Amino acid sequence: QVQLVESGGGLVQPGGSLRLSCAASGRIFSIGTMGWYRQAPGKQRDLVATLTRGGSANYADSVKGRFTISRDDAKNTVYLQMNSLKPEDTAVYYCNANVRLYVPTDYWGQGTQVTVSS
Repeated sequence: QVQLVESGGGLVQPGGSLRLSCAASGRIFSIGTMGWYRQAPGKQRDLVATLTRGGSANYADSVKGRFTISRDDAKNTVYLQMNSLKPEDTAVYYCNANVRLYVPTDYWGQGTQVTVSS
């Protein structure tokens, strides 16, 4: 079994910064693409950023230039540095990882709340 545990969410003022972390543990041979998604109240879950094992990053247009995704494969951990936060960034943020053991399988974290408000 594989678990993804997120941390780093919280309340921040507009213009502020937060850094999210997501650590994978359990039966893992390797991890392919890792990513972050978010879901605001009453809305669908949307992609924020993904990062392949080879280092190719993809960002939603709404966060380009403000958010940076990175990973530490030695720690099976993905990060999301969020700068210049806006109220519209308020959502529950979920991490996702494509874990390889026998067959590649997608796993999700439990989510961490990010609230941007003055």
